[in-house]
Amino acid sequence: SPQEHGLDFQRLLDASTYKERFRQDMIRWGEEKRHADPGFFCRAAVEGALQPVWVVSDTRRLSDVEWFRAAYGDVVQTVRVVATEETRKRRNWVFVTGVDDAESECGLDQGVAFDWVITNDGDEVALSEQLEMLVQSLHRSL
Repeated sequence: SPQEHGLDFQRLLDASTYKERFRQDMIRWGEEKRHADPGFFCRAAVEGALQPVWVVSDTRRLSDVEWFRAAYGDVVQTVRVVATEETRKRRNWVFVTGVDDAESECGLDQGVAFDWVITNDGDEVALSEQLEMLVQSLHRSL
């Protein structure tokens, strides 16, 4: 964890070169934790959650999706946010071999039938419309 390794947590949250310097180490640490206990991060994400609807963002692996579905059943709604490679490059994303092709980055590219796929290519109106449909669906299921 950042605390265990004396890292600046806030700087790890942005897209800085600081984060990139430690990214592979963070992935390795996460893999070790997940290998020892596949539900480690899933349980941490929901610890203390009492709201009727909550969002677990940045789920990255099939085992995570399977854990949530096993723990919470049909109330789980999976949402994938996609953007074209061109859009991602405009947002300063650069592919890094060994990182961006690792399971932590593409583990959900196959094997998951997402309940929702939201396209975020910079069209704010289209994004708002998609999110509104998702929110309305969640309201109906309460």
